[in-house]
This record gives sequence, structure tokens and C-alpha cells, in this order.
Amino acid sequence: MTVAQQKPFTATVLGLPRVGPRRELKRATEAYWAGKIGADQLHAVARGLRHAQLTESRAAGLDSIPVGTFSYYDQMLDTAVLLGALPPRVAGIADPLERYFAAARGTDTVEPLEMTKWFDTNYHYLVPEIGPDTAFSLHPEKLLAELSEALELGAPARPVVIGPITFLKLAKAGGGSALARLIELLPLYRELLRRLAAAGAQWVQIDEPVLVTDLTAEEIGLVQVTYDELAEATDRPAILVATYFGQPGDALAALASTDVEAVALDFTSGADVAAVASLPALAGKLVVAGVVDGRNVWRTDLDRALSTLGTLLGSAAHVAVSTSCSLLHVPYTLAAETRLDQRLRSWLAFGAEKVAEVRLLAIGLSEGTEAIEADLAAGRAALASRKSDPRLDDARVRARLAGFGPDAARRAPAEQRRELQRDLLRLPALPTTTIGSYPQTASIRLARAALRKGEIDQAEYVRRMRAEIAAVIALQEELGLDVLVHGEPERNDMVQYFAEQLDGFAATEHGWVQSYGTRCVRPPILFGDVARRNPMTVEWIGYAQSLTGKPVKGMLTGPVTILAWSFVRDDQPMGESARQVALAIRDETVDLEAAGIRIIQVDEPALRELLPLRAADQPEYLEWSVGSFRLATSGVSDATQIHTHLCYSEFGDVIDAIAGLDADVTSIEAARSRMEVLDDLNAAGFDLGVGPGVYDIHSPRVPGVDEITMSLRAALKAVPAERLWVNPDCGLKTRGRVEVEAALRNMVAAAAAVR
Repeated sequence: MTVAQQKPFTATVLGLPRVGPRRELKRATEAYWAGKIGADQLHAVARGLRHAQLTESRAAGLDSIPVGTFSYYDQMLDTAVLLGALPPRVAGIADPLERYFAAARGTDTVEPLEMTKWFDTNYHYLVPEIGPDTAFSLHPEKLLAELSEALELGAPARPVVIGPITFLKLAKAGGGSALARLIELLPLYRELLRRLAAAGAQWVQIDEPVLVTDLTAEEIGLVQVTYDELAEATDRPAILVATYFGQPGDALAALASTDVEAVALDFTSGADVAAVASLPALAGKLVVAGVVDGRNVWRTDLDRALSTLGTLLGSAAHVAVSTSCSLLHVPYTLAAETRLDQRLRSWLAFGAEKVAEVRLLAIGLSEGTEAIEADLAAGRAALASRKSDPRLDDARVRARLAGFGPDAARRAPAEQRRELQRDLLRLPALPTTTIGSYPQTASIRLARAALRKGEIDQAEYVRRMRAEIAAVIALQEELGLDVLVHGEPERNDMVQYFAEQLDGFAATEHGWVQSYGTRCVRPPILFGDVARRNPMTVEWIGYAQSLTGKPVKGMLTGPVTILAWSFVRDDQPMGESARQVALAIRDETVDLEAAGIRIIQVDEPALRELLPLRAADQPEYLEWSVGSFRLATSGVSDATQIHTHLCYSEFGDVIDAIAGLDADVTSIEAARSRMEVLDDLNAAGFDLGVGPGVYDIHSPRVPGVDEITMSLRAALKAVPAERLWVNPDCGLKTRGRVEVEAALRNMVAAAAAVR
């Protein structure tokens, strides 16, 4: 079959989740890491999950199914393997699976790849390292095997691969742009296309989400050069270039001018249907219309989606219905949620429901609305129910917020606060602390499960959690840490814990979403106006403080992060929701201070994550995000020290915003990036306290005293001692107790040596 004979498809999704509806892959992978199962057993679990997805997708009516989106850890890491671009430090590891996981997680002797956020999502990807000695080579075995697997099952498989421009733009090249190496990758992609066609692929999807970011004229030119070259071959499948998370703008015109057969566009995140419909170069192509939101959980407005699809029909050769992006970002199915409020449930669509919406819209597009009239009526009723629900418009919340003007978010100048806090806290130079959480042990998880099942009462649960807190406080005192934390044993997740205690939120039972590797979260659903019912942390933090004479930090999650790691209502500006959450957090800080807590940490690791991808859209976001944090933290006295924490994002674009938060101390990820963030902070004139992470907690390796000492000395070249704090990169929840104790002991020793 030649390229010209490829049949257009009508209903698809851009990608599928991989952890399993019950996190089966997570459990199998962690069992493999622990030596409890072998590689064959791990592969068997993965194969079973892929087979189930292919079967379910085909039964749901998709006539093109993505394959190759499965990963044991991360798709960018998979692409580095595909292109022979793993760093030299893992080259000596003979076993391919062990080499892969060493690049992802590190070992006792190997540092992992840096990790950061995938565009403006909460998914983390591993950052490829492209050095001058990187010699690209093609290794398509994984993708070919998954294609063969799908074809054997009779699935209409469409292999998916990250495109060369996105791969290189997101890679680190050490002093320059990795895009300079593009010419070396194009022959490999051409050969990959040839081999996929020979293996039976009729279509291939090349993901280029970077096209929705601000690109230079030169980079847009490279888009045309790249896809002119890839499209000119005849021994290849038809090419679908997928963009998502925004509007591709000028890059779309460049892409449309090439001979690729299809483009995928995200009409839920900014793609302009009128601008797309008026682009003459699309007239001969298949437009894969992302009209079903792949990132949020709200039911699709089917009438609006059909209107968009109808507009496109008049200008494109063919139109297919799709999700806006991969379903990696939403839970598997709403069917598992038996305890959700039924009215709220009627407003929602998870992964399986979104696939059903795609199929419905494809039928409506091809057969007319009368073919799906009952479904349209049900959708309209759900939308009307949501619009009229009183929980979405709480007059008390809105009146209270209206009373907070600009002065409500101001504190005294930083130097004045610093003097008050120095006299009150009397901390040594280079004070040591941790970010907040300590390992969530089996006993903690068992106690939480027993409470949920009714096997123990609340009093017994509190007793067990207090015992865990006492043990963590005793450990920190024995290690010699200066500022302590209570360890957060009572918290299931740093966002879900608070959402469960706030009006306007709902929690799921099985709504797991992959954050990175085997780390999964259950994002809460922010559906209405937000208010705090009762104090949320005061009892736990107050108990911890009663056990020690050293300061214990109050630990809260900030409004921006609570929004970023939730599924947020889409019927009002996000900034308005952020202010509502901020007011609830402000109430908590005031109560913590009244209980005698003199250091309060309000974490905002997602500050950079929500930054809009286009520069023109960023000022508005930065204004409300910084404003909501300051509203949350300015209700306490100047003598109370406010900390914040940021991690696993590229922070250069938000350095001014970090300073604008006006936190007394900012702890920030720096170990994997080797303290690079400090240069950005200095360039912005940052003069507040800073705790650059001195070791990476996402790796099982324990850093030595000398290694941490070197990191501290590097930090001191950028930050004066009176402003420098010593801490790990992030919370310790996912680590084991033995490695945590060893790493913290070394950290305290290194701080003492540098003092």
C-alpha cells in the first residue's frame, strides 16, 4: 500500500495511560526494583495491560488506536533509548532494562537524568542530555514489538513517537541549543518510518507539542524543513503530526505547507477554529480535531464540539474526532467511582467516558445529530444541572473575598522581618531542615486502611499517628536537625489531604493519574466555591511542637499547587478559584501562629508548572498566582517566618515571581540541575533566604558527606551564609527509612563541616 492509499480514520485518542486502572504496572515495577519479581514477570504484567487497552479501545469504536505510548517510566526517556541518546554514564550497564532504570532513577554510583514538568501539566519527564559526544543511532525494537503485538490482536494500530523538534527543544545540550543536531536525527526518523511501514503500520503519529510554544522564525523554518524531508519518502506510513496544549500559530502554517497527511489540533486549549478553517493548506489533509478535553474531567459540551467539527468539515479534506491530548492525564474510568455525589458524577467524564464521547461525536458528524439525539439530551441536562447548582456560587465566600484589598497581602520589608525572626528563632548559620514529609511506612498505610474500613476508630487512628510523629521528632533530634517537621503521617497526599477538608472539593477512590515513573496521585475535583470548614493541621503540628524545644514547621500546600494538582472547575477564571483557596490557607496560617508555631511553610512546587506556554499569556497568570500566595501568607505577624518550596521545573521564566512571593525562605530543587537555579536567582537580585536542595530524593542513592559538602560550597559562591539553608530537594515520603536516615546524617555532618 502506498502512502496515497491510506484510509483516513474517524475516531481516535492521542495516547493512552499505562499504569493500569488499579496501578498494576506501578506495583509490578516496584516489585521488580525490590527483587521480588524478575523481568519476565514485569513484562508479562505490561503486556497484559497493553492487550486490555487495545481490546477495550477497539470495542469502544476507535478506528485508529495509538501504540507505543506505553512506558515503564517516561516517554522522553523511551525516545532517548530509541535514538541512542542515553548518557555515557549508563553505557556500561549491560542489561537494557537495568540501564533504562539507572537513567531514570540512578544507582549508588550513577546519577539519574534531570526531571522536570511536561509543558504545563503535572506529569514529569526525564530531560535527555545531548553532549558533543552523543552519537545518535536507531533502536526501534520496543516500538516495533508493540506494533506487532497490536496487529496480531487485529487492532488498527497507529505507532506514536515524540518528534525530533520537541525531543531536541526539551533536551539539555550544555551551552547551546540541541536543535543544532536536528540534521543528524532526520535520517533516523526516515529509517524509522520505513521500518514501521514494512512492519504493517498504515499511519504514524509524530508528537510535536513544542509547536504550541513561542518559536523563533528560524525554528518555524525548521518545522517546514523537517516535515518536508520526512514526507518526501514514499516507503512510509501516512504521517499525523500531533500538537496539543495550545494553539500552534505560525507553526501550523509551516506544517500545513508540507506533504504530511494529517495534523492534530487541541481545540480545548486555545486552537482557533476560525483561523484553522481559513488555512487553505489544510484543504487536502485530515484534521484530527481535539474537541474532547484530555486534561480535565468535565463532561464535553457535545453541541459545542459538533459546531467546531462542522466548521472544520467545510475546509479540510477529512475530519476525525479525538481527545485534545493523551489520556495519560485523566483517570481510567468513572465506573469505579461509586461514592461520588451523584449530581457531581453526572457532570464528569474520565478516560473511558471520553473515549465514548469521541465515538459519539464521530457518529454525530457522519450520520447527523438525530443519530445521537438521546445522548445530546442527556449531556444538555447534565450541563444545566451543573450551572444551577448552588455550591458553585457561595455568597458568603464571595463577599468575604471582596473585603480583601491589595493591602491585605502585604508584610513589612524582608530585612525588617529577618531581624525579628533572627531574634526569635536563634538558629545557627546554615540551618538544617527537611521539606516536610517522612517515609510513609507500611504501618502508616495499614492504619489509614483500617480507619477507612471501620476496623479502628478515629481515636485509635490519632493515637497511631501521634506515635509516628513522636518517632520522627525523636529521629530528627538525634540527627541534629535545626528546624523540625512532624513528618505528615496523617496525610495521604499534599493536595488531597487539604481538599478533603475544604468545601467545594470532591475526592475520588480510584482516580489515579501518573505523575512520574511509579508515582501516582489522585487529583481532587474542585467543582464549587471553596471554604475551610475547620482547622486542618493545627492539632497535628501543635502536638509535634509539644515534643521538642526546637521549632517545628507548620506544613501547608499553597493555593497555586492545590489548583495545579486538582481537576479545576472551568466555569470561572482560575485566578478566582486560587483566591478562594488562598483565603482558606490564610485562615490556617493564622490559627497555626496562634497555636505557637513560628515557622510556616506554604509549598508551591507547581508555580512554574501552570505558567502559560505563550509569553503573551504569562503576565496575567503571574499576577494572580503571586497574589494568591501573598494573600495566603500575609495574615501572620512579621516575626513568623514564612517558607515555601518549589521543585522539578525550569525556574528561569518565573524568577521574578519567586521573588514576588516574598517568602522569608525558599527551598528549591537544585541537586539534579547542579545548583543552576542559583545563577538565575542572583541575576534577578534575589535577596531572601534560600535552601537549594543538596541531594536528590527521587533517587535511591545515598549521597556522601563529601558530595553534600561540595554542593554547599558551590551554593555559598552564590548565596551568602546568612541566607543559606540546608535541605534535601523535596519531601521524603517515597523513600525508605534506612536511606533517609543515612542521607540526613550525612547532610547534617556536611553542614557542620562547612560551618
